[in-house]
Amino acid sequence: MTHLSDLEIAQQTELAHINTIAGKLNIDSDKLEHYGKYKAKLPLDLIDEEKIKQNNLILVTALTPTPAGEGKTTVSIGLTEGLNKIGKKTTVVLREPSLGPVFGIKGGAAGGGYSQVVPMEDINLHFTGDFNAVEKANNLLAALIDNNLQSKTQNLNLDGRTIAWKRVIDMNDRVLRQITIGLGGTANGIPRADGFNITPASEVMAILCMATNFSELKKRLGDIFIGFTFDKKPIFARDLMAENAMAILLKDAIKPNLVQTLEKNPAIIHGGPFANIAQGTNTIIATKMGLSLSNYVVTEAGFGADLGAEKFLNIKCAFAGLSPKCVVLVVTIRALRHHGGSPKEEYNTPNVDRVANGFVNLEKHIENIRKFNIEPVVAINTFVSDTDEETQLVIDKCAALGVQAVPSKGWAEGGFGTQDLAKAVVDVVENKAANFKPLYNWKSLVKEKIETIAKEIYGADGVDFDKKAELNLRRIDSLGFNDFAICMAKTQKSFSDNDKLIGRPTGFRVTVREIEIAAGAQFLIPILGKMMRMPGLPATPASENMSIDDNGTISGLS
Repeated sequence: MTHLSDLEIAQQTELAHINTIAGKLNIDSDKLEHYGKYKAKLPLDLIDEEKIKQNNLILVTALTPTPAGEGKTTVSIGLTEGLNKIGKKTTVVLREPSLGPVFGIKGGAAGGGYSQVVPMEDINLHFTGDFNAVEKANNLLAALIDNNLQSKTQNLNLDGRTIAWKRVIDMNDRVLRQITIGLGGTANGIPRADGFNITPASEVMAILCMATNFSELKKRLGDIFIGFTFDKKPIFARDLMAENAMAILLKDAIKPNLVQTLEKNPAIIHGGPFANIAQGTNTIIATKMGLSLSNYVVTEAGFGADLGAEKFLNIKCAFAGLSPKCVVLVVTIRALRHHGGSPKEEYNTPNVDRVANGFVNLEKHIENIRKFNIEPVVAINTFVSDTDEETQLVIDKCAALGVQAVPSKGWAEGGFGTQDLAKAVVDVVENKAANFKPLYNWKSLVKEKIETIAKEIYGADGVDFDKKAELNLRRIDSLGFNDFAICMAKTQKSFSDNDKLIGRPTGFRVTVREIEIAAGAQFLIPILGKMMRMPGLPATPASENMSIDDNGTISGLS
């Protein structure tokens, strides 16, 4: 086991020039848009729909996680290294980290140990400026809205009380959730209530991740719903002629970013919506790019499979026509202890009985994946606190369900420690043909789609709709948005909307408090419980342990 930090491992690794990485994908260096020696953007004309159909998409998801997360990104990268080691031309396709979690709890989100994407500091910080572009496009629309409110010549008669569009910033900043703007006199605009979301929760981020080309990106931006006029007419971004200016700001952000793993395999990183309040997966363009350039693509979807995987399959794959061949469910022994009743201070204390009791959570996720006609593989992301007895229990219980469970040692050993997992994935791809189908039809009734997810994926007995949600449903119907996908906003800590219900809860109902409209992204966002689209910092932010020396060398970013 290593005693080096993730950042120290990354900093001690000699990187290959990005032209060398592109060469592994048969991309001429002249096609790259270079961001220094180790990062580049890829042109959209490299996407080949015929090759996409021939190659294999692998989704990495997880059981319901502990607050520390269970290592989906680490496993995704490690699996990519392992697949390349056994001779499969493989690219990992991931989301870009948000600065909020980087400086808040996580301190970094580019993998861990000897399964990382690099340059680690760049990826975790400003990278190639995509998040900045999303933020600026979002806030340009906000500025245009408020400018129109006070315009005497171009006024759309927009009722400021109905404006649904918020500003965004890529930082955990709870004081910005609810603000008042326009104070200080007529020169400063029209006073009204407003607020900030975090950038990964922006509809512009969702649109960037759902668009399949630049013209569709522009149309989706124009379709953003803003609010109503005083005579109840809906207003969209296109009514402010905002879509072209917003698209100009996103002209480079729409192109996927090419970097590398520690073992110098290709990695594509693009887009970054959260999974508990957004769709939780990288862009359709990036996934299609990977499938155009390599035989296997490993990608991940945020939080547990009840969130990220459900949205990946029902929203992204259903819209883009993608058909995953295998789903890897990441599990840790500590998470099983948690779901079996271990208090936080005993997560790392071996307890076979608690692991056995907590297995019901993983079992439900296995059942859920099979509802999409895809066969899962369980990856046991190993920790030093794991015992052989606990690990064997998981392997045996999975085997009883007809599922391969394989220890994944990518954090400590890189690709060498994930070859068995890679072989298990290839076995499923080659011998257990997937016939992917979404769980619901987008054209079904809105309530029916929500109830399908709640009952089939969460295991709820039913769904209750608060008064505000019922009003939202009537508005959705009047606007003609009934055939949108459903993007649930729900706690990541439980199958239910109550984060205290661990394991596999039964006999519960979920409550939809309200339903937000993301018309450009073409999905509806039911809010379950007290979900917030602007997180706050923890009592001790990760930023407090970071430093940079006079040579620009960063420490503590992991």
